Amino acid sequence: MTDFGAYPDWNPFIRRISGELREGARLEVRIEPPGARAMTFKPTVRSIEANRELRWLGRVLLPGVFDGEHSLRIEPLDGARSRFVQSERFSGFLVGLFKGTLAKTEAGFEQMNTRLKARVEQASA
Repeated sequence: MTDFGAYPDWNPFIRRISGELREGARLEVRIEPPGARAMTFKPTVRSIEANRELRWLGRVLLPGVFDGEHSLRIEPLDGARSRFVQSERFSGFLVGLFKGTLAKTEAGFEQMNTRLKARVEQASA
């Protein structure tokens, strides 16, 4: 999750992330949703826990206009298994105007999850 330099090698959706991995730091994230224009945004790191969680908050203009809190988590399971959980929660009065874009964003995250699963399984084999 935090090996940002490797993202272009495997991630079809989040093509680039840069920035410092600490709470309060700003990241620069470039996404390429399927069927939509690429965009770059600068969220703030809300939580970082090594090998467990990365969570950020992106905003358009001011709080409450269009906010997106994204979370990438690894949850340990029994044995040598784990679960990757990715979630995003949008809020703000402009969210309704972006339903089509958000559906394409969801499709991009699904592509990312599929590729991440294949990458981890290949590395484990």
